[in-house]
Amino acid sequence: MASISSLGIGSGLDLNGLLDQLRSAEREKLAPITQQQRSYQSKISAYGQLESSLSQFQDAAAKLNNAEFFQGVTSEVTGSAVTAAGGSDAAPGRYDIEVTQLARAQSLAADGIDDATRSLNSAGTLTLSVGTGADTTIDIAADSSLEDVRDSINASGAGIQASIVNDGDAANPYRLVLTSEATGTESEMNVSFSDTTSDLGALLSYDSAGGTGGSMTQSVAAKDAALSVNGIAISSQSNTVEGAVQGVTLSLTETGTATLAVERDNGAVESAVKGFVDSYNKLQTKMADLTRFNAETGDAGELLGDSTLRSVESQLRNVLGGDTGDGTFQMLSDVGISLQVDGSLELDEEALGDAVSNDLAALSEFFTGADEAGGMAGQVDSVLGRMLEEGGVVANSTQGLEDTIERLGERYTRTEENINDTIARYRTQFAQLDSMIANMNSTSSYLTQQFDNMNAQLGRK
Repeated sequence: MASISSLGIGSGLDLNGLLDQLRSAEREKLAPITQQQRSYQSKISAYGQLESSLSQFQDAAAKLNNAEFFQGVTSEVTGSAVTAAGGSDAAPGRYDIEVTQLARAQSLAADGIDDATRSLNSAGTLTLSVGTGADTTIDIAADSSLEDVRDSINASGAGIQASIVNDGDAANPYRLVLTSEATGTESEMNVSFSDTTSDLGALLSYDSAGGTGGSMTQSVAAKDAALSVNGIAISSQSNTVEGAVQGVTLSLTETGTATLAVERDNGAVESAVKGFVDSYNKLQTKMADLTRFNAETGDAGELLGDSTLRSVESQLRNVLGGDTGDGTFQMLSDVGISLQVDGSLELDEEALGDAVSNDLAALSEFFTGADEAGGMAGQVDSVLGRMLEEGGVVANSTQGLEDTIERLGERYTRTEENINDTIARYRTQFAQLDSMIANMNSTSSYLTQQFDNMNAQLGRK
């Protein structure tokens, strides 16, 4: 059988060109399938945009569905003696603070030796404790140096930091210094070595109960922090003080005075409510874009007339236009948020500011309710959660389109196979036609030659 490249040689016809035209015509059957696939893919992309906008609105609603958020405070410190961090249970007010003493950690220093790297020839058990805490025991090998002892203490987790100080003494400059990792008088250290007659035993011993007991010298005494808040004296083991001001953690930085002002963070609440409104309006703008239609140009949104989007719009309107039951505020309009004819929300900032300043508890109750799904924010979050969850309206619509695209892909493959079969059949038929015409042309030439010879013999030429 002749190949495609040889089609038309025998007949002189442009059979290759004709076959290409037939192939192009047959492949037009694939165009509607491709167009449908693109259309459905565009809708899937549109659902993705809708889902993203819904998720952002859900985040904004979830922020308001937390009663502790409405109890947030801001703290401002005047003076450098303290810094402060307020929690949700902080009591608003003004507090005068005076720091008269910072908490200190105890430090103990051993007598010096000539070389921190030489063997101390002391085998035994080093016992350390901080305050009333449990003892930490460390096995010391006979050939350990002062540096080895330091490293063993630091690796033991005893709550004690060891270091070696060179005090410049001509004969014995290297001294082991132990510092408690915790501050306060309840974190004094106890140190002992099992072999008290050894070199290390002579260096390391201290009994906090005995005051100066032991061979080590107390270089820094443990101290509690001392401060007053509004004239009330307070003592603390640490420079981080909790409870001196309700819900506020004070960090003492130096002795001196400071003034702490704690106020409700009304600005954060107003900002969150504005974020709720802005996020919904962005969602509304996105939905309007996805359902747009321009009668003059014919431009249309990917979800124009889509039942899923209509369902989303309807559910959101219902929840935003509903009420939360009993309470000072029952509807969005009560807190300065009104639902417009075009579906957007409009915020009356003055009304919201009045609600935040004068009735924050009622505003919190309106948005948060008695449980996670009770208030306005909870109801919105629940509705959006059902829309966005696996098996929800958006996911189901997206999955339905993906299934349809998959079926169209299978249809495309079958149609393409049929087209290839048809073109193959045309190719076979053209090859046969080409061969038949070539044979006919050959026969015609032979007969013409014979007739010409016959006429020449008969003298007719």
